[in-house]
Amino acid sequence: MSTPKIVLFYVFAPLADPEAIRVWQRDVGEALGLRGRVLISQHGINGTLGGDLRALKKWARSFRSYGPFKTVDLKWGEGTGLDADGLSVDFPKLSVKVRDEIVSFGAPDELRVDENGVVGGGIHLSPESLHDLVESRDDVVFFDGRNALEAEIGRFRGAVVPDVETTRDFVRLLDSGAYDDLKGKPVVTYCTGGIRCEVLSSLMVSRGFGEVYQLDGGIVRYGEEYGDDGLWEGSLYVFDRRGSVDFSDHAAVVGVCAGCGAATKRTANCPDASCRRQFVVCEQCDAVPCAQHCAVSTR
Repeated sequence: MSTPKIVLFYVFAPLADPEAIRVWQRDVGEALGLRGRVLISQHGINGTLGGDLRALKKWARSFRSYGPFKTVDLKWGEGTGLDADGLSVDFPKLSVKVRDEIVSFGAPDELRVDENGVVGGGIHLSPESLHDLVESRDDVVFFDGRNALEAEIGRFRGAVVPDVETTRDFVRLLDSGAYDDLKGKPVVTYCTGGIRCEVLSSLMVSRGFGEVYQLDGGIVRYGEEYGDDGLWEGSLYVFDRRGSVDFSDHAAVVGVCAGCGAATKRTANCPDASCRRQFVVCEQCDAVPCAQHCAVSTR
């Protein structure tokens, strides 16, 4: 019986020949009937793949056969389903590309990696260690390392949510001094699976933030441990056709529809073809004109 699954993964390590890694991952993915997105650079690899569980397990064995990827932390999730050809319906195709950055902060020259990962990043905290820190300190600041839209439907309670549309906006905000008041506090960065915070935390450390942490495994790992009975509230935005995932049957709905203001976790692209923005919007308001969406999201 087929079992649709999705796997998230990343590894920061020096890669001498990213193009060779690209060809390898493309060929393995195509042979196993996988779909998804994989980005490779001289600093490492980042990807999300969907397919039948058996095929993904074969991919994982092959992936871990390469020395720098041997200890990769794979994060597994439920897929929506498989089509008649046994391919994941959560992704339109398999895309494997080489880029300057595997996370586009626009600062490839600032990132340093070695065989142990990112050099100079924040201290990794397990979900349990995060709770210990919060219980022992009353000045802990959660810092959302995702785009603002993602945080609209789910975030850690009381988190600082920068007003950014892309990861490239973080460098500008940090350089502007907008968050200099946090430099004397323990700052816990968090993101979906952990990769964006690997880079973000290193950028913060290099800019004088004295006590920076990153949630190991990201929101995904935290949700596996605590579900909706911890410090997380809402749904987790994901970059595939699922749109979002919940960690339990009692997840809070914290998103607000851009059209009518109703509680919703649903996101959708703006109905105006010339507008590339995405919004939190309920099903009834999905066709609300672009002007109304934009007015609500930017006010």
